[in-house]
Amino acid sequence: MAWETQGWQTARSGVDDVLVQESRRAFMSRVYSWMFAGLMVTGLVAMFIAATPELVAQVARFRWLLFFGQLGLVVAISAAATRLSGAVAGALFLGYSVLTGLTFSLLFYVYTQASIANAFLMAGATFGAMSLYATVTKRDLSPMRTFLFMGLIGVFVASIVQIFVQSSALNFVLGCAGVVVFAGLTAYDTQKLREMHAAGGYRSAAAASINGALCLYLDFINLFISLLRLSGQRRD
Repeated sequence: MAWETQGWQTARSGVDDVLVQESRRAFMSRVYSWMFAGLMVTGLVAMFIAATPELVAQVARFRWLLFFGQLGLVVAISAAATRLSGAVAGALFLGYSVLTGLTFSLLFYVYTQASIANAFLMAGATFGAMSLYATVTKRDLSPMRTFLFMGLIGVFVASIVQIFVQSSALNFVLGCAGVVVFAGLTAYDTQKLREMHAAGGYRSAAAASINGALCLYLDFINLFISLLRLSGQRRD
């Protein structure tokens, strides 16, 4: 009877592994779907606004208000993520995507469309490669957390300084640092999200996937901006 019990336990373990894999796959599918939806909203809003100079002028006029609105919305979503319903989390995430699209419309008046497209493609390729690495690697990426967190703080502080001290050297260093930090965060966050697929502590699985989408969305957007700093061709 012992071999029967052992065989049953082995079979049950195999079924549990399959269920875990299916749960993880479904969760990550929702995360990427929301992320791509957010990027699409951001892109469409940016192109729509950029096509109308009067609207771009209004965005430029209120750019600081939009910046702090974005910052406040990210903090609010992150702080209340576990308590939000799926509908509210989705609305807030799409709202943030719209605000980002408004601010990104200004990029079309700073950089050429070709360089924006190239930076977007490079960001997509880098993001995809790092996400794939996090999916297939057996290495625990959690030790990277401290390094990436400190790098993130450094990039944020340098970005604030860059606003007031225009320097091509600082812009180059900031771009390089941003690529390293946000490429690393893409891999780290992807692995972290794959481990939290069960959505423990969240009010709904939808809210968990949307919070994960916001995390990867921010990684992608900042990776794109960093690459644009390095390779973007400014308009004359």
